[in-house]
This record gives sequence, C-alpha cells and structure tokens, in this order.
Amino acid sequence: MLAAERGAARNTIESYGRDLADFAGFCIRRKTEPDQAGPGDITDYMKRLSGAGMAASTQARRLSALRQFFRFLQAERVRDDDPTQAVDAPRQARSLPKYLSEDEVERLLDAARERPGADGLRAVALLEVLYATGLRVSELVGLPLAALSRDGRVLVVRGKGGKERMVPVGGPAREALGDYLAVRDGFLKSGRDGGAAFLFPSRSREGHLTRARFGQLLKDLAAVAGIPPKRVSPHVLRHSFASHLLAHGADLRSLQQMLGHADISTTQIYTHVLEERLKALVDQAHPLSKVPLD
Repeated sequence: MLAAERGAARNTIESYGRDLADFAGFCIRRKTEPDQAGPGDITDYMKRLSGAGMAASTQARRLSALRQFFRFLQAERVRDDDPTQAVDAPRQARSLPKYLSEDEVERLLDAARERPGADGLRAVALLEVLYATGLRVSELVGLPLAALSRDGRVLVVRGKGGKERMVPVGGPAREALGDYLAVRDGFLKSGRDGGAAFLFPSRSREGHLTRARFGQLLKDLAAVAGIPPKRVSPHVLRHSFASHLLAHGADLRSLQQMLGHADISTTQIYTHVLEERLKALVDQAHPLSKVPLD
C-alpha cells in the first residue's frame, strides 16, 4: 500500500518495516498475533520503548507506524477497531531546526569553488541548487535531467507521495548548473543507460550521486571552510534555505510550497526566525525603542 498507493520512498518503506518487525517480535513473545493486538499490548509496547531509554521522537515514530498499520487493517476490513486510538503519543520537546548562518553558507560555497576540475564544478552546482531550492537530499541527488526547464529557471521536483512541485532556481544556481552541465558527461558510467537520465549521474549502482557520497562531500567542504563537520549536512542546508528566506521576508505559504510540506504546521518550525525578525523590527522602528530606561 505504501509503495503502490502512496508512492512512499524506499527509505520510508524500510523504516516502517523495521518498526513493525520490532512490534511483531514484541507481540510474539507475548504469544499474541500482531494484527490482533489490543490497546493494552500497544501501551505495554510503548512503556517498553520508554523504559529502554528510547528518544521521545523515535517512540512517536514507532507509534505512528502502528497507527498507519492498524488503519490499513481497518480499511481492508481485517479488523473493525483501531487499538492505537486509546494510546497517547509521547511528549516531545520542540527543538529548533539547526541551520548555518549566511556567512557560513558562503564559506561552504567558497570551499567548493576552490576544488579543481569537474569535481569542483559539480560540488558548486550541488550546493548552489540545494541552497537555492531547499530540496530534500533524496530529491536533489535523484533529480532527472528533464527536471530542469529549458531556460534553467525552474525545477520540476517529484517529492514525497509522488507529488510534483515547481521550484524556482535563482541566478547563481543557474550559472553554476550551466558550468557543471558542460562537464557532466564525464560523470556518466558505462552500461545500458549509464545514468544518462539523471542531472547528477555517477558510477554508483543507482546511476546517480548517492546520498552518502553527497553527505561526505559536505563534511569535507565544511572542514576546509573552518566549520565543524558535524554541524553540516544536507538537511541543515535545507533548514538554512528556509530560515534565511523567512529572515528576508518570505511568507510561510510560499515556503511550504517550495519545501514540499503537505501541512503548513510542518513549515511552522521556522517561525522562530519570524520572532527574531519582529523583535528587530520593533527595535528599529518603534519610536520608544531607543528611549533609555530609568
């Protein structure tokens, strides 16, 4: 169902599989069939996860997988109730997204520009596109060559659930892509298609640059740029894109569309930036903000 009806990514399907397999093992040890589990089984399972010291966010993900599983069983008329309805999700502390400053992003780009040859051109193009669009790393590395419009101003991205969205590409990213496309053929591998369908082909099994390789590239660039590598990842750059856009006046609805969030509540994690902007606005514009306090 996840693959055929929702178009879920392979990583998502594998994650659901691991979570449900763990729950199945728990049920079997209790001599209960997983699809016959009741509210008490779910509650005890969640207590076991908590007792094992599992993070609240991971517990919540496990419970979400169970909710989806039992809703599927209801839809298929395997059972007529959902035992997860009576189970509350663990409370999670709201954490702010980690992101880089604008200066740090520029230093990363400078480090990429210092890399020689075709590898350097590809590194610059990858960073410029990621920072210009806020794509998920899986969306970026798996971009089809056809995703780029003829004039290079728009990317058509297929995101979660197979949903397509159009994301504008700014001038620096277009220029970086133009330089990279001139040397792109050097990254094609031999074989039936050689990765020719991808914007960022490679000699990997997938035919395109892998998430792991791109992640390592970012770590290498961070070290050169004088930024602790552990602070830099593709998702941190996605957060940086969103945070910097809001800081410069973008609205949440537009950001939601560009990020490919199904629900604007997901986009609202970036409102901390709006709060800082409002404080700065009051400090700069309010007639009493400069009056010293007695």
